[in-house]
Amino acid sequence: MSDELLRKHENHVTRLTLNRPQKANALSAPLVEALIDAVEYAATDGTRLLIIDGTGSHFCAGFDFTDAQAQSDGDLALRFIRIETLLQALYHAPCATLALAHGRVFGAGADLVASCGLRIAAAGTTFRMPGLRFGVVLGTRRLMHRVGADKAREILSTSRSFDAAEALAAGFLTGIAAADEWPALIHGAQGAAEALTPAAAAALHRRTVIDSRAEDMAELARSVSTPGLKERIRKYREAGK
Repeated sequence: MSDELLRKHENHVTRLTLNRPQKANALSAPLVEALIDAVEYAATDGTRLLIIDGTGSHFCAGFDFTDAQAQSDGDLALRFIRIETLLQALYHAPCATLALAHGRVFGAGADLVASCGLRIAAAGTTFRMPGLRFGVVLGTRRLMHRVGADKAREILSTSRSFDAAEALAAGFLTGIAAADEWPALIHGAQGAAEALTPAAAAALHRRTVIDSRAEDMAELARSVSTPGLKERIRKYREAGK
């Protein structure tokens, strides 16, 4: 397991902690691969509740753009595809999933939150999803399922920041709680997750989560395979918007 991801499994609870505080837990390629491995393994090891949180001041700053200009369009496209693979594995996990967010939650970091069934944030948390600014279509349907089509369109087209209170009102979050309240929330979520048999929980998930994996991956692949991805990212970052 990469040092960029801390994994703890105890009493049917798996906790995955993003551990790149010096980079605001931005999603490097190794971190994404470690997360995919951990989420896939949690589907086989008796995990009833899967938790994702982060060290440091921020939950996750999204795609790690460090050295992006040294990579090819193809390299960057593959990294986005692997992030979508992670998000799909999390969204369709057969166990309960819980995101605990704080600080600044940006881009694919916000998609990580949206992919979990339970979504808790500290009161001062802010979210922003700017991928369309550089032409990347990531997580659109999952966001729409959480907040509705009109709200999703407004969030993505403006790429504006929104706070925890707005996120809760829109359905993006399921709760707001300070970090010192999280242990009690985890205990409650674990109890709820263990109230159903694993087979019943998986069946409930299949019946209540729309499966658009093929369409989502196809849309993302089209967006990142359009020539000039690296240049679009460069212009976006230089604009600072």
